[in-house]
This record gives sequence, C-alpha cells and structure tokens, in this order.
Amino acid sequence: MDRMIYLSMAGAKASMQRQDVLSHNLANASTNGCRAELQAFRAVPVRGDGATTRAYALETTVGYSDAAGPVTPTGRNLDVAMQGNSWLAVQAMDGTAASTRAGALDVNAEGLLVLRNGLQVLGDGGPINVPPDSTLQIGSDGTLTAKLATGNPVNIGRLKLVTPATTAQLTRGDDGLFRAADGDLPADANARLQDGALEGSNVSAVETMVSMIAAARQFEQQMKLLQIAQTQGQQTAKLLGTT
Repeated sequence: MDRMIYLSMAGAKASMQRQDVLSHNLANASTNGCRAELQAFRAVPVRGDGATTRAYALETTVGYSDAAGPVTPTGRNLDVAMQGNSWLAVQAMDGTAASTRAGALDVNAEGLLVLRNGLQVLGDGGPINVPPDSTLQIGSDGTLTAKLATGNPVNIGRLKLVTPATTAQLTRGDDGLFRAADGDLPADANARLQDGALEGSNVSAVETMVSMIAAARQFEQQMKLLQIAQTQGQQTAKLLGTT
C-alpha cells in the first residue's frame, strides 16, 4: 500500500514542478532572446529506520535549450541579434557581469548605452558612453561608430561579446540573466552579430501548451492513484476491525 502512495505522491509532485517550468517558458514565448528552461528528475532513496526501499523523485535543473530563436529584421540601428553561441555582456542590478541574448539597445539620459530595461551594456573597457546628438552604427563585430552632428564618424568602442565553451558554463539567474560559475567571461574577438535585427524566444508556444496538457493529465492520474490507495486502506481497516 505504501509503495503506491510513494509512487503517486512523487509523480504528482514531479508533475507540479514540470508545470512550473512549462508555465515560465510559455510566459516568455514572446521575450526577445529568451532561452527555454529544461528540467529533469533524479531518484533519491528515502533514508531512515528500516529498509531503504522507497525513493523520492527530485527536480534537477539541467540548464537551458541553446537552440537559436527566430531572427526578425527591425531596421533599427540599435537592435542587434547575436550569431551562433555568442552573448552580449551587461552589468546586472547587483553590479555583477552577466550575459543576455536580448539585443534591443538604447541610450539613456546620461548618454550610456543600455538595454531597454535600463541595464548597462558593457564594452571591452566597461560601460559605453555615446556622444550627444550622434547617430550610432554597430558593426558585425560589435564595433561602435558614432556619427556626430558635424558628420565626422568617431569610434567609441566595441560591444563585449562572449562565447561560453559549453551550455553548462552559463546558469540562469532569478533576474533572467545568465552568469558563468567561474566569474566574468573574456571577450571573444571572433563573435559576430547582426545589426538591425532582434532574436526572438526559442520557446515553442504550441509544443509547450501540449506539454502542459500532458503534465496536467499525469497529475490527475497520480491523484486518482492516491484516492485508490486511500479507499483500499479504509477497506482493509474495516476488514481487520471485523476479524
């Protein structure tokens, strides 16, 4: 009896956790540069008095999908889409260096190059200052050229583009940014980008919806097993009480 309870309980919990991951992915299906979160489970034996014949299924985050999202041309000079496995270096709210695939850039009131959400974009030498009343052009290697009102172009630096060696080298933070476990990644001189375009999310809304329906059905099946175990337990208790 307890075997059925452990199996159904672990299965129901796993289905709920899977729903959390899928709902997060679906909510970011239209977020530029979003990477779908992946999930797996591992069996952990229950420790305690007696034989360890039961196991819990615990959630394990295996990382993210590194598949490229669709690239949409925008024609905007401050929009960039990273190519291959390259990432754009930014400064997070806590001051740490982080990476993102979201390439919608802007210039704030202080003349700093930032993301749409206000995070500072990093260059090879730190934050990037854009001259006032200038038009910014971004080369395929991240080179930044500001065309002044006088018509003279000025090189103001280069976007810091990084390329992790493996997918596991970056982990997603609660703020949606990705960080390397061993600290800041070095700039990659061979990294390239496409200007005047944005990369969309690599989350498939249709596939995620189908997975959510399947997870909901699995949860219902596990709950039915719990009800069956409860009914069988009550019936057994009645039989034992009458003998």
